[in-house]
Amino acid sequence: MQQCLLCPRNCLADRVNTLGFCHASNTLEVSSICAHRGEEPPLCGIKGICNVFFAHCNLQCIYCQNYEISRDIVNTANIFHHNVDEVANRIMEVLCETENIVGFVSASHYADQIPKLIDKLHQKGVHPTIVWNTNGYENVTMLRRLSPYIDIYLPDFKYMDADLARRYSHAPDYPQKAQAALLEMVYQMGTSLATDENGLAFRGIIVRHLVLPGQLENSKRCLQWIADNCGTRLHLSLMAQYFPTSAPRNAPWPDELGRTITAEEYEEISDFCLKLGFENGWQQQLKSTDVYRPNFTKQNAFNV
Repeated sequence: MQQCLLCPRNCLADRVNTLGFCHASNTLEVSSICAHRGEEPPLCGIKGICNVFFAHCNLQCIYCQNYEISRDIVNTANIFHHNVDEVANRIMEVLCETENIVGFVSASHYADQIPKLIDKLHQKGVHPTIVWNTNGYENVTMLRRLSPYIDIYLPDFKYMDADLARRYSHAPDYPQKAQAALLEMVYQMGTSLATDENGLAFRGIIVRHLVLPGQLENSKRCLQWIADNCGTRLHLSLMAQYFPTSAPRNAPWPDELGRTITAEEYEEISDFCLKLGFENGWQQQLKSTDVYRPNFTKQNAFNV
């Protein structure tokens, strides 16, 4: 925490006394721990997954749907938990309503706290499947340190276009860092997704790609890289849920992000996936853009 190297920013922030790029302090800040039924079927089952949404983010995507908690400055009223004990106790409450699966959402900047949190759950006799739900902008070194604690990787693979990554997420090195991270995840897990007799995943990897309006070439390059370097047996989740929050509408280039994707755009990318030969995975319906809109002013962000 005195020289933060948790993510590829390597900003060396002394988080005890100052704030780095993500503006996270050395204190754990969690905005929501709730049942969520919007993840992929093997992660949700019938009852849903217990998702833990961390405040702040190391990527700062201008179009983030979780902008209420992911921006560098987060309203303290949207932060409900501040230490490992609080988080563990709330996870145990929510697990009474969900499948025995916990998703840590955008937790890279608190990666040092994750082993403590999982050990705390184990001490309390709780042993859930752990999902690392990440934007893909990860340090390989940190992924290796976390490997004994993670059962399922759920990374985004957002960009192959460095300029797009710079403009939208302030991270021109995203393509290289995400590629290295994804290869490390595959090295650890392989490309399969193991499921139990109820169809619930307990080990493996699912890679997500969000289709952005007007950026079909970027999507095709991302999918091509995954196919070429990870294979087409890997479980792919193609996402159509992009919707313009207030930030994209006020950006210098609102025409790029100020709309949802069209049916024609999504069909083109869907067809491209089929041509590449992806065998496993899911595709969201276009109407999902109206469904997955959290409200982080409430502890249960998806009970809206």
